[in-house]
Amino acid sequence: MRLPWRILPDSRVHMADQPHTANAFSAVGFTPAFPAPGVAIIGRVNWLGLWTLYMKEVRRFMKVQTQTVWAPAATTLLFLVIFTVAMGRGGRMVLGVNFATFVAPGLIVMGMMQNAFANASFSFLAGKMQGTIIDYLMPPLSDGELMVAIIGAATTRSVLVGLALAGAMLLWPGVSLSMAHPWAVLWFGLNGAALLACVGLLTSIWADKFDHNAAVTNFIIQPLSLLSGTFYVIDNLAPAFQAVSRVNPFFFVISGFRFGFLGRSDLGNSNAAVLHGALGLGAVNLALVLLTYWVLRSGWKLKS
Repeated sequence: MRLPWRILPDSRVHMADQPHTANAFSAVGFTPAFPAPGVAIIGRVNWLGLWTLYMKEVRRFMKVQTQTVWAPAATTLLFLVIFTVAMGRGGRMVLGVNFATFVAPGLIVMGMMQNAFANASFSFLAGKMQGTIIDYLMPPLSDGELMVAIIGAATTRSVLVGLALAGAMLLWPGVSLSMAHPWAVLWFGLNGAALLACVGLLTSIWADKFDHNAAVTNFIIQPLSLLSGTFYVIDNLAPAFQAVSRVNPFFFVISGFRFGFLGRSDLGNSNAAVLHGALGLGAVNLALVLLTYWVLRSGWKLKS
């Protein structure tokens, strides 16, 4: 019986009845584009790996979009219904518009920020609890690429929640979402989402169980959100409470986002005052991104 394989003198194994692979490629004028030994296949940025992780995170929350997108939008919409009924009677005007129009932008960006935090704070924590954290740490991704993919996915979820909320609020009587300054809507909306995504990622690294994550949500994120001027203007507060509010970064996000729709806010009615708030928010975000990158690079509670 004839065996289909034969061993050549140079110890290479080939099919006895098939031509040499290189000869087959040469016959059709094709040369395989394999890199030379020692030449890196992945460039300075692993774009394919970054995109793959980003899409993995997006598909994770889109798989249960009823819970991650539509349910938060419906829950936040209830705030509009309750506060409009309770405080918007009698044609109450705030900053020159009816109460429903005043409170709607704040609720939109508040929902965006809370969901950005929820998405980013789940990634590493779920990996720790389920023993799948290695799936994040083993792929050929740098710490910066890992951070960008997770923050990008959290921001994507926040934008989808914001769009769902805006569409639902337009159906509520008396709400107007015409934009006076689109740049402020984009800047404060995206920076607010990125801010909470960084905080969520840091929480995911620090937390060892879901109770830790819930504690940050209940005792830090929720109070800062609700006490940031979402339902009122801080000019009505005592001076001491106004000073506290102006230290809260959520206040700058919500007031700046509201300025994009109404053309006026607690930050000031001039573009210069809002621009100072926008630059301050950008500086806080930059510092937080650098801190998150440093923590990831150190491997704290992930690789040690």
